[in-house]
Amino acid sequence: MGSSQQTIDCVVIGAGPSGLTAAMYLRRFHRHIAVIDDGQSRAHLIPRSHNCPGFLGGVPGTEFLQRLKAQAGDYGVTIRAGRAHALHRLDDGTFQIDDGTAPLHAPCVILATGVRDVLPSVPWAKQAIDIAAIRLCAVCDGYEASDGRIACYGPFDAALRHARFLRTFSRQVYVAPLDADSAGSARRAASSQADVTLLDGPCRLQFDGRDCMVLDARDREHRFDSLYPALGSISQSTLAAAIGARQDEQGDLVVDANQMTSVDGLYAIGDVVSALNQISVGLGHAAIAATAVHNSLPRNPR
Repeated sequence: MGSSQQTIDCVVIGAGPSGLTAAMYLRRFHRHIAVIDDGQSRAHLIPRSHNCPGFLGGVPGTEFLQRLKAQAGDYGVTIRAGRAHALHRLDDGTFQIDDGTAPLHAPCVILATGVRDVLPSVPWAKQAIDIAAIRLCAVCDGYEASDGRIACYGPFDAALRHARFLRTFSRQVYVAPLDADSAGSARRAASSQADVTLLDGPCRLQFDGRDCMVLDARDREHRFDSLYPALGSISQSTLAAAIGARQDEQGDLVVDANQMTSVDGLYAIGDVVSALNQISVGLGHAAIAATAVHNSLPRNPR
């Protein structure tokens, strides 16, 4: 809802699970809002989520988004397609949001812009994600990889951290470093201590339409049921950072108990926040932030 001509209580930037939930809460508080979304929610990459409460058998990420959009739409939430490219704090303390069309103005903003996963530089990455040959979140789907052959691919230190965590789910966990083995015995000792198998790096990836294969430094092929990239993610926090919002070492936004950033009136929820990147966590963020926004605004009695 909303245009530059009407009073807007809050602008929500991002319409993934967190942003849509926040928008729904605000509309149920009878608040006038605007939602801007570029259609790049990380949820689109989820083949099927099995740890989203209430969905026996799991739910594909795209279907979950469709359900949330339909539910939010029942309360009058509409989405303005586009990308917010600038956020300004005005002299009166309100915000201006520019997305290439008419600027929006509001006293409060909720950022639900998420993160962008860094994927292996291969043309088949999305195809492998769609069939769960590549998995992006061990917290989300490590259970589904239980007792399979699992590879963690990335810089050695990051890949080893992922592999150590994944030993919860399988005995057959391998570290596939993309860099050469410059530490020698130290890497082998660390891998042995973590009870995982170290492949000789640098490793390369292949895909046959069903499984991911890792080619080690000697061109030996290792086939896996699941491959987890340990390449990191990029926090979509630049809008907030540009007006001075505090970030952690990874670039994620730091918030208080009400999900407000260090900039008064600017809230952040979901994966863009320094927290556990999970849908259920983001939904909780959304409820907290939307309620805090509502309580911070002038009363709106019926």
